[in-house]
Amino acid sequence: MKDTLELQKFYPEEIGITEVTQNEKEIYIHVSVQSKNCTCPKCGVLSEHKHGTYKRKLQDLPILGRTTYLIVNASEYQCDDSSCDVTTFVENVDGFLNYYSRMTERCEDFICTLALETNCEGSARICRSMNLKTSGDSIIRLLTKRYAAQPEVPCGSIIGVDDFAFKKRHTYGTIIVDEATHKPVAILDGRDGKTLKEWLSKNKHIKAVTRDRASAYSAAIKEILPEAMQIADRFHLHQNLLEAIRNTISSVLPVDIRIPSDSNSIAEPSVENDGKKKAIQCG
Repeated sequence: MKDTLELQKFYPEEIGITEVTQNEKEIYIHVSVQSKNCTCPKCGVLSEHKHGTYKRKLQDLPILGRTTYLIVNASEYQCDDSSCDVTTFVENVDGFLNYYSRMTERCEDFICTLALETNCEGSARICRSMNLKTSGDSIIRLLTKRYAAQPEVPCGSIIGVDDFAFKKRHTYGTIIVDEATHKPVAILDGRDGKTLKEWLSKNKHIKAVTRDRASAYSAAIKEILPEAMQIADRFHLHQNLLEAIRNTISSVLPVDIRIPSDSNSIAEPSVENDGKKKAIQCG
């Protein structure tokens, strides 16, 4: 008797497979989530009151080169917290199905890993060749959503601040690096200092900031953290030194130094030389 592939082994225990249908290009796996309670995504209250059921269609990783979809018979729960803005929410399975997502977590993990190793458009072309339907814009939205969902990274008392270009000469941002670990702790929009002020107001423990010569950063740090030490990095410190030397030299020496020409300084040929020339001519 030949062994058959048991799909149930590749899914969590909370998910039960009820039916599998397929065609030449796609596989549809009908599943149901066997949960008795669910946590509200906003207030965190555990709810046991089911509001209703509906079907969700989520894309999973391809199976044998075919586009694979999960048809989930999902339940809606009613939030038990009367002060919460969320009235109903869909059940989820941690690490596999997320709230209102159109892909499974493992499918999103694969796409994000591929995008970080290549780029969004390149990873979209690779995914399409694998019959995993996505686009470059969808991958950008996915990466942005995952970045926004990350908790704030703690940092030490010394940070470095600098600007960078999302798109050169068009869109700029601000990056903050922990000087102790040399790892980025925040990426902010713009470089005018507004977002930096908001970030510094939440991190009042900062004691020293390494920055470039941008006046916007200097003003933001001085306003929010007046006691913090501002340090110019090595590159801009050298620039400051060269600029100071240039200004000092310019104040002492004139801009143009001209050497006057004297027509009388041209030496006349000596008599001895004239004698040699005449001797040569006579010979």
